[in-house]
Amino acid sequence: MAELELKTGDYAPDFTAKTGEGATVTLSALCESSRVVLVFYPGDDTPVCTRQLCALRDSMTELGSADCTVLGINPASDAKHKKFGEKHSFPFPLVVDSGSEIAKAYGCKGFLGIITRTVFVVGTNRKLLYAKRGNPPVSEILSVLE
Repeated sequence: MAELELKTGDYAPDFTAKTGEGATVTLSALCESSRVVLVFYPGDDTPVCTRQLCALRDSMTELGSADCTVLGINPASDAKHKKFGEKHSFPFPLVVDSGSEIAKAYGCKGFLGIITRTVFVVGTNRKLLYAKRGNPPVSEILSVLE
């Protein structure tokens, strides 16, 4: 697995993008009122991605109490994100990363353009509080937010 380009303490690259619901999200605006968990994942409706996002969904009470917003990110279309989000009742937006530009900025665009599964926690000052490849347990993410 490729080493992370961005590390804890680095500034998170800002972005503005559409969600599967058609809303627009801007990282810097979200960071004004909460910390943000960014989950880069390879594909909607794939087994590991679904389990990862469902684990976050099932922990939204704790994540919300920890004053954070969750965003799932990959290059799927808004229609695909909308269908996937509705199917699993995700209470957080799935961001459309057109051309994988956000993934590129975060060093998550892997071999053959496939998104490398990575989780970041961004503080209210836009500094990274956490950066890890793979599918870390939600408890590990929550420990950073305590």
